[in-house]
Formats: sequence, structure tokens, C-alpha cells
Amino acid sequence: MGVRKREMAERIKEEKKQIAFAKLNNCPTSPRKMRLVADLVRGVKVEKALQILRFNPKEASRRLEKLLLSAIANWQAKNEDASIEDADLFVKEIRVDGGSMLKRLRPAPQGRAHRIRKRSNHVTIVVAANNNTQS
Repeated sequence: MGVRKREMAERIKEEKKQIAFAKLNNCPTSPRKMRLVADLVRGVKVEKALQILRFNPKEASRRLEKLLLSAIANWQAKNEDASIEDADLFVKEIRVDGGSMLKRLRPAPQGRAHRIRKRSNHVTIVVAANNNTQS
């Protein structure tokens, strides 16, 4: 491997150490309801995001809080020597995508049937360390 290629690989490896992510697949909540809560914490520091999610009355906030704690734990596993307080973690990206749908039939008048779509979603949270304080 050449010198430039090795240096580039090491730089990419160091940058990947600064981010961590967690995924929640097939969560039985509609993506629209989940996005309402996800928009509250996008780009916010981790401590503040946890407080927002803890005191939000929506059911989706409980699931996102647990997922955010998982992302923080993943970051901690990557950076065992660093502390979370010094790293100044923030929610870099939060993505809510539609998942699979359960299709059910509901009886309707005059012998007809209406389709009920029970939606689910996939959530991805990316947590990153703020590099402004380190440099």
C-alpha cells in the first residue's frame, strides 16, 4: 500500500471513530408520527435531546430515547478512552423511513370492505462528536 493511500485510510478511520449510529427496524408506529418527535432532536446536543425525549408525552419519544441511549453507548464502545462530557456529542442525523405495512380489511356498509394499512418505520440515529472544542 502506498503512503498516500495509507494516510488516507488512517484519516478515514479516525473520522469514523468520531461518529456512531443505532438503528431501530420495524417499529410499529407510523412514520409521520415518528417524524414529529424526530424533528425535535435533530441537530441538538445529546444531553438536551435526552431531556426533550424524556418529557415529551408522545409514545414515539420513549422509543427514540432508548435508541439515542443505544447510539451513545455505541460511541462509548468505539472511544473507550474518551469521556462523553468532553466529546460534546450531538445528534448529527436522524432519519425516519417507512417500513413494511400490515394490510387488514375492515367491514364497510353494503357488503364492501375497506383496507386498513398498519404502518411501521425504520429509524436511524447518527451521533457525532463536536470537533470545534478539540481543535
